[in-house]
Amino acid sequence: MDISSRLLLLLEVVELGSFTKVAEQRNLDRSVISKQISRLEEELGVRLLNRTTRSLALTAAGDEMLNQAKSLRTLLNNSYLIAQNYHSQPKGLLRITSSSLFGRQYVQQAALLFQQQHSEAEVELRLEDRLIDMIGERFDIGFRVGKPKTSNLISQKIARNRLLIVASPAFIERHGTITTLEQLENLPAAVFAAPGLLLDKFTYIDNKQQKQFKLNAAYKVNDLEMLTQTAIAGNMLAVVTAQMIGDEIISGQLIPIMTHLQLEDFGTIYAVYPHRDAPIKTRLFIDTLKSIVGTGIPTWELRIPGFDNMYGNKKAK
Repeated sequence: MDISSRLLLLLEVVELGSFTKVAEQRNLDRSVISKQISRLEEELGVRLLNRTTRSLALTAAGDEMLNQAKSLRTLLNNSYLIAQNYHSQPKGLLRITSSSLFGRQYVQQAALLFQQQHSEAEVELRLEDRLIDMIGERFDIGFRVGKPKTSNLISQKIARNRLLIVASPAFIERHGTITTLEQLENLPAAVFAAPGLLLDKFTYIDNKQQKQFKLNAAYKVNDLEMLTQTAIAGNMLAVVTAQMIGDEIISGQLIPIMTHLQLEDFGTIYAVYPHRDAPIKTRLFIDTLKSIVGTGIPTWELRIPGFDNMYGNKKAK
């Protein structure tokens, strides 16, 4: 590892906050990271980090070197981007991050098709539901629900992702036809929950005004796929996105209910990437994904018969 690589490693340590996190990111032993930073300090002849058992802090020299490392990373990224744009075919490693469910359902398909069509490209796919630092963790593309809040990322719309409310035939037989908000809020429901996040409230439009209903959260789970599985089991209803639906409605395992409600969309799915002039491999991968997801009406809506006439979708077009 040369000095420039060690400078970039220092930047990574500071941005991720610990040697351990960098070691996990790079699939290396923590001691390797520590030794490389120590070697950098020896080469430069100054201490860059004050280390304790619980934290790291930059010295004044370390702060100067961090600025140099950021400039170096920008220079290298721009050089790589310029070179990539001269290629007629995608080459090299494409690092992709996506939410778990969307990644398993669609990004995985796109990755396999992309590599089948472009044999000189390599793909690394990371499925995580946490918010990824695209630049700091050196990803080329990310797939997220909603536009990024930071202005340093470029976003491109992939597809809309609308909501529906579902229950099993057994649930409806047990509780009767569900036609009112009072019924909806009182009947047991499965909801998504994770640390700091509970999705039990949903917005609908009534006389052009936004209102909310709150589900009776009898079961909380941190896996989106479990919501449909729980609803199929017959003891609870669930609010799900159209993207989460497979053949459960066509097969009769689940039935859309309260379809007269005009539900707000859950959120558009976007591709995000660091550079406006994205390299050809980034652009082609997004095109490959769109060919699978569909343009205009996303493929997942086609699995829900009559969905165009449910939940105010006609008004939303």
